[in-house]
Amino acid sequence: MPSSFVQTQQDRELRRRMRQAGIFEKDLNETFVHSSGPGGQNVNKVATCVVLVHTPTAIQVKCQTARTQRQNRFLARDLLLEKILRRREEESRQARAHEEKLKRQKRKRSKKSKEAMLEDKRRQSDKKKNRRKVGRERWQDD
Repeated sequence: MPSSFVQTQQDRELRRRMRQAGIFEKDLNETFVHSSGPGGQNVNKVATCVVLVHTPTAIQVKCQTARTQRQNRFLARDLLLEKILRRREEESRQARAHEEKLKRQKRKRSKKSKEAMLEDKRRQSDKKKNRRKVGRERWQDD
């Protein structure tokens, strides 16, 4: 946001949260378009709708909830921050789930479960042997 604006406590808090998340103004591409919907002459004459794109992640946010451009800029940044944090959280959750899955797969089986698994395999093998045609072994030996 330009420095000509008087920063409120909310603005300072949002900037602090963005810095902590590693989101910088230089990474944001901000454009303004005409809003749609109720708002009368202000909506028709002033580009109050804010479209914000975070270039490193390609996350895009469009905000036109407030009547003023300044308020929409604040809301768009807040929305963008939430989206980025949600995406990071989801990615880390998926990575943890993947690591847990690998741990479960690599975990050594107990002796009892190994024996049970091998017994099941033997039973399945016997079933398959019994399904063969009667004279098949004799013809294959020839």
